[in-house]
Amino acid sequence: MAKEESRTLPSDLGVVKISDEVVSIVAGLAATEIDGVASMSGGIAGGIAEVLGRRNLSKGVKVEVGLEETKIDIFIIVKYGVRVPDVAWDIQENVKKAVENMTGLKVAHVNVHVQGIQFPQKENEETESKAIVIEETE
Repeated sequence: MAKEESRTLPSDLGVVKISDEVVSIVAGLAATEIDGVASMSGGIAGGIAEVLGRRNLSKGVKVEVGLEETKIDIFIIVKYGVRVPDVAWDIQENVKKAVENMTGLKVAHVNVHVQGIQFPQKENEETESKAIVIEETE
C-alpha cells in the first residue's frame, strides 16, 4: 500500500494533518475553474478510472509538499482558440491563491503543462469533441 503523505500543523489543542491528496484536489479544482481549460490530463490511469465511473478530483495534478511550502505541477488540455499563456497565468494565480488560503502552505511553484488542445465539435459529427494530446517521453 502506498504511504500516505501529509503535513502536520501543531496547535494548543492537538495536531491538524493535511494530506497531499487534499492539496492535489484543491489545486485541480482551482485549475478547472479557469476559462479555456477543457480538462485535466490524467494519462492512462485517469482514463481507466473515468471509464469505471469514478471521478478523480486530483487528476492531472502532481504535488510535492515540504514542511512549509509546496511545488505543484498541473497537466491540462486547453480549448481551441484560447490564448495559452493567458490561461496558464490565470491557472497559476488561481491555484496559488486557493492552496495558500485553504491549507496555509506557501506555494513556491505552480508549473502548468499544456498537453493537448480540444477542438470544438462540428454540428454534423455524432461523436464528442476531439482532443489532440501530445505524449511526453522521458
